[in-house]
Amino acid sequence: MNANTMTIAQARDALRAREISAVDLTMSCLTAIDASDALNAFVHRTPEIALDQARAADARLAAGDAPGLCGIPLGIKDVFCTKGVASQAGSNILRGFKPEYESTVTTKLFADGAVMLGKLNMDEFAMGSSNESSCYGPAVNPWKVDEVLRTPGGSSGGSAAAVAADLCLGATGTDTGGSIRQPAAFTGITGIKPTYGRVSRWGVIAYASSLDQAGPMTKTVRDAAIMLRSMSGHDPMDSTSADLAVPDFEAALTGDIRGQKIGIPREYRIDGIPAEIAKLWSDGADMLRGAGAQIVDISLPHAKYALPTYYVIAPAEASSNLARYDGVRYGHRASLAAGDGITEMYEKTRASGFGPEVQRRIMVGTYVLSAGFYDAYYNRARRVRALIKRDFELAFADGIDTILAPATPSSAFGLGEMGASDPVEMYLNDVFTVTLNLAGLPGVAVPVGLDKKGLPMGLQLIGQPWAEGALLNHAYALERAAGFVSKPHKWW
Repeated sequence: MNANTMTIAQARDALRAREISAVDLTMSCLTAIDASDALNAFVHRTPEIALDQARAADARLAAGDAPGLCGIPLGIKDVFCTKGVASQAGSNILRGFKPEYESTVTTKLFADGAVMLGKLNMDEFAMGSSNESSCYGPAVNPWKVDEVLRTPGGSSGGSAAAVAADLCLGATGTDTGGSIRQPAAFTGITGIKPTYGRVSRWGVIAYASSLDQAGPMTKTVRDAAIMLRSMSGHDPMDSTSADLAVPDFEAALTGDIRGQKIGIPREYRIDGIPAEIAKLWSDGADMLRGAGAQIVDISLPHAKYALPTYYVIAPAEASSNLARYDGVRYGHRASLAAGDGITEMYEKTRASGFGPEVQRRIMVGTYVLSAGFYDAYYNRARRVRALIKRDFELAFADGIDTILAPATPSSAFGLGEMGASDPVEMYLNDVFTVTLNLAGLPGVAVPVGLDKKGLPMGLQLIGQPWAEGALLNHAYALERAAGFVSKPHKWW
């Protein structure tokens, strides 16, 4: 098999056994990337950096100094600041921005020997569920079963497409309302959103600071465990970073879930859920039951309010975070007419630099924070958020170990098919995922089957705070029971 089709675990073992070099592995990925223009997954390619890092990894391997990701080629979502490399968060307002610093996540990955192949496409400022708000144009799902080009999901669409198409062995993603789990489900890969605070947000271009969380997107659950360990850890640069030891997540993958209680939330049985998704969910519960788990119906009574709560809180935080993009210090600045002052510069820069979806969310956020509406919208949403979190706490206190739910309300839809006339139609893609971000909980999406068209569908498991090891073990058991090995046929 081509080296780029390996999993992280396979490549790690082959590198340590000196069966392949990091340079050869990296070249295999770079060759695949060069042939992948139709997917539009990589938006800034860094072959020189990648080969320099691969040569350094080979030297470490030869010296017997091989940390967990030594020589492993990865893609980095464009929302992570990478020193000297364009970091635009998919937005024209940051065109030309090359940070003078490295995000904590990429610093940790590189210290662990990882190789950066380049930056990956994404929805602008991570605001989207289809990668169609990107200033680079949409990434394309490598799963093509007819003439329709489909979304790889969003906002981490480039990351999902690159991993599914074997352009890299793993990728970083971020998840504010489902942006790791939804694209993972749409492309037949694994993605985990850790507990809020497990992975540092420092150097990650902010969308909604109380919701954003970085995590890995990989080909298998084992790879997710390997990569998450490297990304995790306390960071004094991030005041929300948890000062907790990082477990060996891979060591937790025993597959033994006998006696574990898996909750099935009745509120997730929403009206209009497609029969294929409902059957997938039922089949997933049967798989976990067959592995020895106990399936228990549970109630999360405030889950039905999660979507409107999210779409008040996230835009409110975005309007604050994005106020810094004004054309003064970095990034895009609009051309000014004679007589224009600083107010005109702000207005023209933000009008031309931000895309329509980002402008929409800034305006919504500004509105809900404005005098007269703060209590009616923002404060009420904060109170409902606390109730949503309390629902999960009560379920876990009642003995539930993890919760099983759909990851998405459908398989991947066609580019341009959704949300054109009604943005709320697109927002409904987050109906199963936003609860975790509001509650700060970890969640992992696992591919479980194909729909009647032949497109992948995934389920998500929701874990207790800081229990990513147990959560990944449940995901590992589901992965083994499902036996999902399908790959997209190469058409690009």
